[in-house]
Amino acid sequence: MTEIIREDHGKVFVELEGKIYVEDAAFLREKLLSYIAQGKKDFLITMSKVTYIDSSGLGVLVAIQKRVLEQGGEVKLQGLVGPVREIFSLTRLDRVFTIL
Repeated sequence: MTEIIREDHGKVFVELEGKIYVEDAAFLREKLLSYIAQGKKDFLITMSKVTYIDSSGLGVLVAIQKRVLEQGGEVKLQGLVGPVREIFSLTRLDRVFTIL
């Protein structure tokens, strides 16, 4: 997995690419939690180039969503395609997140 994370006007923009496995998920979790610790609460995660995500990756997204909701923020996902979109649908996470 590769990621590009940038901040603009208090919002955090995350672009993910490749396959997200347990090792990647732990790394991503720590990075995103550091933004939350800085008071950031609005995230837009672009996943159009993600070809696979495992349960630990899904767990990280859910954990981040829970944290930012507690702060009055939101995690929005965009670009879900193919098998990744199917995983979100099968797990009903498409009802948990705002998907653009």
